[in-house]
Amino acid sequence: MDHRPLEIADNGDVLRADRIGFAKLAKLAFDGCDLRPMLQTTLRRIGEGMASAGETIDLSVIAQLLGNKQAGLDIQSQVLSAQRLFRSPCASAYPSLRVLALAAAMDVGGNTPIEFLVEDFDIELTTLYVVPGTSLPPLPDHDVAIVVASDSEECRDALKEMAALASRWPRPLLNAPDRIGNLDRDKLCRLLRGVPGLEIPETLVASRVLLERLASGAMALSDIASDLAFPIIVRPRGSHAGLGLAKIDDRAALIGYLAERNEEDFFISPFVDYSDADGQFRKYRLAFVEGRPFAGHMAIAAQWNIWYLNAGMAFSAEKRREEEQFMRNFDTEFAHRHRDALRAIADRVGLDYFTIDCAENKRGELLLFEADNTAVVHNMDSPDLFPYKPPQMRMIFDAFARMLRRRARDSRERAA
Repeated sequence: MDHRPLEIADNGDVLRADRIGFAKLAKLAFDGCDLRPMLQTTLRRIGEGMASAGETIDLSVIAQLLGNKQAGLDIQSQVLSAQRLFRSPCASAYPSLRVLALAAAMDVGGNTPIEFLVEDFDIELTTLYVVPGTSLPPLPDHDVAIVVASDSEECRDALKEMAALASRWPRPLLNAPDRIGNLDRDKLCRLLRGVPGLEIPETLVASRVLLERLASGAMALSDIASDLAFPIIVRPRGSHAGLGLAKIDDRAALIGYLAERNEEDFFISPFVDYSDADGQFRKYRLAFVEGRPFAGHMAIAAQWNIWYLNAGMAFSAEKRREEEQFMRNFDTEFAHRHRDALRAIADRVGLDYFTIDCAENKRGELLLFEADNTAVVHNMDSPDLFPYKPPQMRMIFDAFARMLRRRARDSRERAA
């Protein structure tokens, strides 16, 4: 095995393609902008042989934002066969910090959306796509690197490549790839088992064949785990953003669920009723930066399967007032109540940056749904409707930028 540090290339030997990037394109889509004219223009330029690699990788993002995931991935695969380094827009013509993000060839939800975290700073962000089985392109000079690939099955080979390179990386490398692999749901519940004040439902991998046997009555849930009983939560393994997530109350519901899904592997876990006294469910996203938790958002809805976009926060002043109080008092209330559990999560996960989605159970304990390094933490919401959000997001972004600068500075001082 080669243990020599990887070499930084002369700037003249590094080819980076400039792109619009996910953050700006996602903001356009979030604001209701029609991306189809941009898609058609880029397709025409490709047909004329005029499109750059940066335009083409943006086209991949646009296609996915428009709902055509497979077309976007096909476009991405084509462009990555020739170009692997992409530079995102920088807020300054004279950046004071250069960051290299190590990404996997995945859909737009498969890598940390780091552009949202650094886009307002004088930070130059270059993304390197690590493609298994191919050699690295000449590395651009950078002050700090960070792994942004996820724990998903599609990223496993890329994470292995990154893990093999980690000890040789010539600059500080954040979010160690071997720790990212622990975020998979079944591994995470084992990693965090036994933390006082924390409930994390036991998550098990179940094949389609096993679920079919459960549905037919050939086996019982207790045959899988002694305390497992209906209702259960089922989701396809590797799915994100609630795709395929369902609460299954009995065998008949499981039969119906399997009839609508074609995946071969699933996660199953017990359903936990975390509704409050008013019948509402409250779900929180926290961002951890160097072990410190920050409030990301709070969603309130009458249904258990909450996402911020389906909670109707924009249509309820009462919900927004409660979210504002959650954010304003986070350090002295929520984070204080769960300080020991949050500290244990940060220590055991061991990543420089990650997020969790959580709630509080009926005993007042922290209820953890998932930990992730690729959940979106953004400042896209209307400041008129959510005036309390920009300052909160700025706190997270500032902490992230300080972390990057500190790690780069500490490395330079050690080398001096």
